[in-house]
Amino acid sequence: MKKIRQPIITVCGHVDHGKTSILDCLRDSCVQEGEAGGITQKISFTSYPIEQLKKACPLIETSGINLDIPGFLFIDTPGHAAFTNLRKRGGSLADLAVLVIDINEGIKPQTAEVIKILKHNKTPFLIALNKIDNISGWRGPPQISTGGDVKKTLSLKKSIESQPQNIKQNFDEKYMTLIGSLNSYGFDAELFYNIDDFTKKIALVPCSVRTKEGIPELIMMLCGLSQKYLGNRLALGKEAKGVILEIKKEKSINYIEAILYDGELAKTDEIAVANIEGEPIITRIRILEEIEPLSSKFKPKENVRASTGLRMQFIGPKGVSSGDKTEILPGMPFVIYKNNKKEIKEKFKKEISENIQTQKQGIIIKADSLGSLEALLVLLKQNNIPVVKAGIGNISKTDIISAKANLEINELDAVIVGFNISIAEDVKDIQGKIKILTDEVIYKLIEDIVEFRTEKRKEIEKKRLMGLTTLCKLKILSQYVFRNTKPAIFGVKVEAGKLISGLNLIDDEGEKVKRVKNIQSENKSVTQAGEGMEVAISMPGINFERQIKNREFLYSDISGSQFKNFKKNKDLLSPSEMKILQEIAEIKRKDKTEWGR
Repeated sequence: MKKIRQPIITVCGHVDHGKTSILDCLRDSCVQEGEAGGITQKISFTSYPIEQLKKACPLIETSGINLDIPGFLFIDTPGHAAFTNLRKRGGSLADLAVLVIDINEGIKPQTAEVIKILKHNKTPFLIALNKIDNISGWRGPPQISTGGDVKKTLSLKKSIESQPQNIKQNFDEKYMTLIGSLNSYGFDAELFYNIDDFTKKIALVPCSVRTKEGIPELIMMLCGLSQKYLGNRLALGKEAKGVILEIKKEKSINYIEAILYDGELAKTDEIAVANIEGEPIITRIRILEEIEPLSSKFKPKENVRASTGLRMQFIGPKGVSSGDKTEILPGMPFVIYKNNKKEIKEKFKKEISENIQTQKQGIIIKADSLGSLEALLVLLKQNNIPVVKAGIGNISKTDIISAKANLEINELDAVIVGFNISIAEDVKDIQGKIKILTDEVIYKLIEDIVEFRTEKRKEIEKKRLMGLTTLCKLKILSQYVFRNTKPAIFGVKVEAGKLISGLNLIDDEGEKVKRVKNIQSENKSVTQAGEGMEVAISMPGINFERQIKNREFLYSDISGSQFKNFKKNKDLLSPSEMKILQEIAEIKRKDKTEWGR
């Protein structure tokens, strides 16, 4: 009989929708209380053996499901969609996903990102429709007497159906709204007990961590789906394969936390771990520990079998040429090494290149792991944002130097996006005009880069538009006349727009008034002056007394074609610039009524 491994199940969703609470409920622990702010800070895994599953879910025995699986390996993730993207060669590391959604809040931005990643990876999932007990007036799971003092809790279906009419209507509205939202992402969903074919519909399992309602049904659904649909996917392979999750430091010792998702691994095995270029880092295992069932503790082992969570310490890398990077990074694959470096290298390079695909031009991105990096690439691609360089680790001087090349090619791409990472201290010294955007929440990061590019595009377009000429309205300060002629030097206030050297002006009657030769502010020559500034200007060939004294305003002189161009790009102009444009048109049309039309 073929050996079957534990299905790997990732629990994911929006922050504070109850992911960790559901896992705590399953394993009867209080992990969430120890987390900062009640939000999961790091990926963790829980081994859940079949004996405990049956104990937690009596429905397994009564349902007639004949389970072959040895249990489950749950991965608890932060709310970031990127962590749903834990990868292995050929697809998602997770065999199944539980997407936790608060029935009262529905699909939030992070939920949407998770759905996109699950869809991209083709990861089968079901939805835990959590916090039903928060529906106003919701009655807890009813119990019926079975004789004597023994009471039996009604099934989830009967519990929902037995709610008062107004409460049931409230529940129906919330879950139907969710079904509609899921439909917009291309998913057909339904309450689990109304589904005949689970390959065609996403199962919704209403539940409450506080009352434990729906938790047995959630476990039963995971068991049933694993048993019926995962099939050969769970057959244990001969070759040990795994993924590095995290590098943790404890008392100056670096430990590797990883998942072995196939095969068997011995402490005596030599292993190869991929670096960011796909080159194998060959190393040996000093310490091999396996996660204990329903615990966060590890136990030393000589041999381990997939699927399981591991903690390891490596003996320094060997067999790596001096030019190779020897740093072991989160998200990287590993396999047993059997003097087959060339073969492993080809597999690693293919796997890394499949996950990290960049373009000839684009922005620079950094993330804390390979899975996070690929998730970022997926979401950026969906927003039509090209990436020229992608890497793992903190933002460094090298990244700034690479980004500066984009200033010459395309200013839109002169930006570095960092997910869940830091910025090296010496970066600010050379940052210059390079924009750096970082965040620990991926959807916020995507929002920020989209907003930045939108504003930057407008700025570039406006710069191009204003390169033709500049819109400006000046108020003449007749009390400040420093020279009447050769050249005329007098004071003006920039009422709106921008004054630049060399700008041709007209008066409020449409008469040409030569060009501005110099601008002086606070006894210093400047090339431009912004709105609200009071400056002195010099204009050769002008007699202030005869030509300017009786005028109140001066305007930049533009042609009819320039006016049309400004009007066509009016979304790039400020309200005050639009007002100047209209005033100039009115002045020009005093002589030519069709000007600029």
